[in-house]
Amino acid sequence: MKVGRRNALKAIVAGGALAAAKAAPVEAARVRGFDSPDAMGMLYDTTLCIGCKACVVACREANGLEYRRDAEGLHHAPVDLDSRTKNVIKLYKAADGPERSFVKAQCMHCIDPACAASCMLGSLKKDPVTGVVGYDPTYCVGCRYCMMSCPYNVVKFEFEKALPKVVKCELCRHRVGTAALASDGGFSRYPKAHGPACCEVCPRGAVVYGKRTELLREAKRRLGDSQGRYIPKVFGETDGGGTQVLYLAHVDFETIGFPQLPDHGIPDTAYAIQEGLYQGFVAPVALYGVLGIVMLRNRKKQAGDQGKKEGRA
Repeated sequence: MKVGRRNALKAIVAGGALAAAKAAPVEAARVRGFDSPDAMGMLYDTTLCIGCKACVVACREANGLEYRRDAEGLHHAPVDLDSRTKNVIKLYKAADGPERSFVKAQCMHCIDPACAASCMLGSLKKDPVTGVVGYDPTYCVGCRYCMMSCPYNVVKFEFEKALPKVVKCELCRHRVGTAALASDGGFSRYPKAHGPACCEVCPRGAVVYGKRTELLREAKRRLGDSQGRYIPKVFGETDGGGTQVLYLAHVDFETIGFPQLPDHGIPDTAYAIQEGLYQGFVAPVALYGVLGIVMLRNRKKQAGDQGKKEGRA
């Protein structure tokens, strides 16, 4: 019995719909309205950072990253986040004044992460307890929508590798378990539980690790106790819906490279579009089905043409 292309496509789409009813890994990957008491994060204070870059080296060692050497090949000296750099210290200067500031750049671990919202198969997802935005390469198809959606330009991709992966800070989640995270919420320069390597090695305590609620409380205490030292704002408290990496600065946040964002996170429409297109792999299955039909038709045509040539011979 012959099956027409239209009927074949209908069958493929129907199969995808059936798969959607049985499994929806994308839905489980997205955590909306995240509000965990054990959400972890970091607090970075520009007034304490001396630009030593010990945190950059520690991050490389803790995550098994390759060196990003300078022009002479002597020093590990990345100038920005890239496929081999998850954490970097930059120097910013005000365009119309003498102000200058070091600033630490890494994943912000947003409360409502744009990268996870745009990931069609849930390779990027937010931990329901710690809030860490982690990456699972198992489902990654290399679409790089996460790179385009990140408002902080954090997510990078291994373009130079044959089997590339997404690269971003994951708050050194491999170094500490959930139980340890939940039990450690202090501001010690060297936390009892192993946390992000960058926080453990900072000689000035410019970046500290703990629960977001307590870090936010600490940031506001510093603002209140040292008026005039800081811009009166904790970046990440509400920006873009809030982040778990918080910042205090003595110069305007725009000067040190932060975007102006609304107080709300990713619009619900972004989730609706992604879930409507990809839930249960409906769209990918249909797409591959169409490609398969086209390939089959082309092969039959090539076989027919080859047969005609042999007949003439």
